[in-house]
Amino acid sequence: MVTDAARLDVDHFVPLAEVYDSEQTPWSPARREAYANDQDSPDTLIAVTAASNRSKADKDPAEWPPSDASYHCAYAATWVGTKLRWNLATDEAERQALLGLAGNCPATLVSYEPASA
Repeated sequence: MVTDAARLDVDHFVPLAEVYDSEQTPWSPARREAYANDQDSPDTLIAVTAASNRSKADKDPAEWPPSDASYHCAYAATWVGTKLRWNLATDEAERQALLGLAGNCPATLVSYEPASA
């Protein structure tokens, strides 16, 4: 449990660098700004410990799986939901990593609303 807010960062669940690499067509500056500041979804921007944010940096699930296995199902579902919300592509290594993380998650649902911007 974190009791000192100074130890928290606001993080993009799907990092900005990953978003730019995953655009299916180049985004306008307005769309990039909409993603960077998306407060309409509880999943785009999350509070994390500064240490976790530094560890994950701009990595996708193939490069940085959460160390806490009990979080794998939620992590995979949130990652996929965010990618779907913003119509982002997934490369093969990322897809395989997500399938591995979600392998034991038969009851986990992916939910999202398409971004309006």
